[in-house]
Amino acid sequence: MTETSPTNTAYFAAGCFWGVEMAFSMTEGVTATEVGYMGGRTENPSYEDVCRTETGHAETVKVTFDPSRVTFEDLLKVFFGNHKPTQLNRQGPDIGTQYRSAIFPTDDAQREAAEVTIRAEDESGKWDKPVVTTIEPMAPFYRAEEYHQKYLEKRGKTSCGI
Repeated sequence: MTETSPTNTAYFAAGCFWGVEMAFSMTEGVTATEVGYMGGRTENPSYEDVCRTETGHAETVKVTFDPSRVTFEDLLKVFFGNHKPTQLNRQGPDIGTQYRSAIFPTDDAQREAAEVTIRAEDESGKWDKPVVTTIEPMAPFYRAEEYHQKYLEKRGKTSCGI
């Protein structure tokens, strides 16, 4: 019988979830990714609900990772390296609260790491505006429709092209 390492979970929202999922799925130590919706008021929302109504959800990536191979702090580097955290409720051409920059920590250690990293990013001088990434309370994660899962990979793409 093969022993498997225990895994942890992290949740990140950084605009359209297709590109965010791809960035995390290519990260050493990440064992699985799923896209979905988190942080809103509507139970079991559909993509259409999230895009067309005020559900309050953000397009979110659930990242399952092996902490012996990648740390949560490493995942924060991937997160901040793959979107512009100074854009309020948008990324590129995508506009709306569903495209906000947010972290949903699963415990106090993730919350503290996120707070430290946001401060460091804000003070780094590399951004032209203040970082607007929010730290939001853990909430139910609603898995997006199957056609959204590994969307770019299924189409042979390596990025959203934005």
